Amino acid sequence: MRALTDPWQIAGHTIENRLVLAPLAGIGNWFVRLQARRYGAGLVVSEMVSSFGLKYGDERTLREFLRIHPDEHPVAIQLFGHDPEAMRAAAGIVAEAGADLIDLNMGCPVRKVCKTGAGASLLDEPDRAVALARAATEGSGLPVTVKLRSGQRPGERTGADLARRLVAEASVAGIGFHPRHASQQHKGEPDVALAAELVEQLGDVPVILSGGLSSDERALAAFERTGAAAVMLARGSLGNPWRFARLVDRYAGEPPAGEVVRELEWVIDRCEDHLGIERAGRYLRKFYPWYADTLGLSKAERRELVEAPTTAAARRALEGLASPLAA
Repeated sequence: MRALTDPWQIAGHTIENRLVLAPLAGIGNWFVRLQARRYGAGLVVSEMVSSFGLKYGDERTLREFLRIHPDEHPVAIQLFGHDPEAMRAAAGIVAEAGADLIDLNMGCPVRKVCKTGAGASLLDEPDRAVALARAATEGSGLPVTVKLRSGQRPGERTGADLARRLVAEASVAGIGFHPRHASQQHKGEPDVALAAELVEQLGDVPVILSGGLSSDERALAAFERTGAAAVMLARGSLGNPWRFARLVDRYAGEPPAGEVVRELEWVIDRCEDHLGIERAGRYLRKFYPWYADTLGLSKAERRELVEAPTTAAARRALEGLASPLAA
């Protein structure tokens, strides 16, 4: 009987278990990925990186988005774009940076991404999508996976159709499948029956299931119902990396408050290293509410933390929380 703790193979890479950190736009930098690996994720995927930004040498893209910590391997860098030649060049740069795999985003529903011809818009341009996947493979020499949605609009199965073409015509190594149409964003029930059908059709090519896995129970149920090779945790892991540990039998129950506080302090330290103290203070404002939720703080108890204007203020808030919460 299959279990999330079982190892699996993707293009010659042995992945120690069947949990994957999903690509999280604006979030999935090296220290978030490293955290997921520390807590048990077998494979981690970066936030979206612009193929054009890499091709044309954008300093911030190269400095921040391609930073890889030695302890986070195996790691996939996710690229997005619409031009095969730019994708070919970007993939080569990613390979030189030390990634183990390349993932292509063909599922992002955000308008500013789709209007450039990237993300979920590629579901309506399968020829271009196949050309992009070929270019990434040729430019990098690395295994290439593709993350996509079931379709653009209700009732569509264009994502499943494209997945089959990507395997047959571009020899992609795996498919990340989010069985909601793009217009749903992150709402509604995923179509697990369609995901199970795709798993069966692709045979030995692994399908990694994403979407709606917001609890331990949902992740386990989707894994069992679809037969997917692995499951991707996304929003359900934010502020709660213990979910990875529980699902691979390394942890039981919810973490005590002191442990959550120490983990957020670790995040603050890493973010200051990554972005500098001033930028870290702004960037982490989206992180604090996730940890406040994990701590179970009331509206009044969480205010000082979630409104902290600087990392120093956040640390002071955590000092004030640690003693009463631990008592």
